[in-house]
Amino acid sequence: MLVSNRASTNLWHPFADMSAVNGHEVVVVSGVGARVRTEDGREFIDASAGLWFNSIGHGRSELAEAAAAQMMRLAAYSNFGDLSTGPTLDLADRLSALSPQEDCKVFFTSGGSDAVDTAVKMVRRYWSLLGQPDRSWIVTRNRAYHGMHMAGTALTGIPANKDGHGELDSRVANVTWDSAADLAAVIDELGPKNVGAFFCEPVIGAGGVYPPPPGYLDEVRAICRDRGVLFVADEVITAYGRVGSMFAASRWDLDPDIILTAKGLTSGYLPMGAVLVAGRVAEPFWNTPGVLWRHGYTYSGHATAAAVAMANLDVIEREGLIERVVGLQPVVSRLLGPLAQHEAVHEIRAGVGLLAAVQVKPEILAGDATFGPSMTAQLRERGVLTRMLADGSVQISPPFVISEDDLASIARAIDESLTALGSTRRARPMLEVNLLPDQTSDEGGGFGSSDDRLLADVPPHHMG
Repeated sequence: MLVSNRASTNLWHPFADMSAVNGHEVVVVSGVGARVRTEDGREFIDASAGLWFNSIGHGRSELAEAAAAQMMRLAAYSNFGDLSTGPTLDLADRLSALSPQEDCKVFFTSGGSDAVDTAVKMVRRYWSLLGQPDRSWIVTRNRAYHGMHMAGTALTGIPANKDGHGELDSRVANVTWDSAADLAAVIDELGPKNVGAFFCEPVIGAGGVYPPPPGYLDEVRAICRDRGVLFVADEVITAYGRVGSMFAASRWDLDPDIILTAKGLTSGYLPMGAVLVAGRVAEPFWNTPGVLWRHGYTYSGHATAAAVAMANLDVIEREGLIERVVGLQPVVSRLLGPLAQHEAVHEIRAGVGLLAAVQVKPEILAGDATFGPSMTAQLRERGVLTRMLADGSVQISPPFVISEDDLASIARAIDESLTALGSTRRARPMLEVNLLPDQTSDEGGGFGSSDDRLLADVPPHHMG
């Protein structure tokens, strides 16, 4: 079994049934590129990039060297008040230049959940400074995941993440994830003068990897602009290349008021997040004498994390990894497409960088609570580490450095795992594949007989 040699644990795991985990942990001990190795000596393809974060691959000495060099000089220092460190200032300048926002200012956090809480407080304080304190309602979408701090839990569109925690914020409204009309109706019902912001993942992540419907992002951005509501793009998953551009906001020309980032900023080598704020929103904070925003974290702008982020961005740019994501996007669609033939598969969602999901039919999940855990176990037996997302879909979000052979091995492992769990493949494909409009051509991921052959011909994944 893929378990630790420890009889029990004192580690309280996030998002875990500890009655099942205790004494049965899978301990990851090393990694190189898109593969990791566990304590029992087995090697796996990392199909989830850890938790969406490892963009440049595991075991990159450049980042370890950057961390060590900075720690030898100064590991960290406070950035409160007028204090700062060189790497923090350099990273802020770099992110400001990369951002699609005009006159971008950067507020650093310790991670994505911190970034969400920061943005909720920033939005409400912004409107208060402008003399409109009633604009405190926050609108978000069903299926949305915005971290697990108090604000993020209140904003979530995944009901299970709220269960048992009580009412955390009474001024949060939730709308249908793919309906711009629903957003407009809710804002108008609340009254635009009462709504502070709309929080939107350009591609819904933990809720199941849902790409935006054609035209949706343009519509909701216009709705917010017309009503004077701030548009907050939660790019904790999508920023720094995951969707084939530095930001999803750039890919879809969104011009957000605020962009939330983390994960790919350091490829997970150290915890760090960054809230990118358009100059128009930063202005009352920056240019009003006597305004001191009482918000921040001990490790906001941590010097060593900033040095690692700089080294991570260097690797992404030097090795052309965003261009590599663009090249692999149709490969992922082509390899996953034939899986739609499985009786157990409801939908394949792909065509947006290195983000994809294989959705199991809801009725199967409803009738068998063990199907999800069994699926991940089957994948592990075939050399693939990933997880089931909130809606019961298999997460595919590997490091940017993954090879096409390893992508093919992931597809083959999913195929075999579904078969092992009793799913049969239809004689003719029913291509229930959700692709972005620009990815439906033959070049961008069309499916044909060669795809079945490709899936069948992939050799088994060899584990060390």
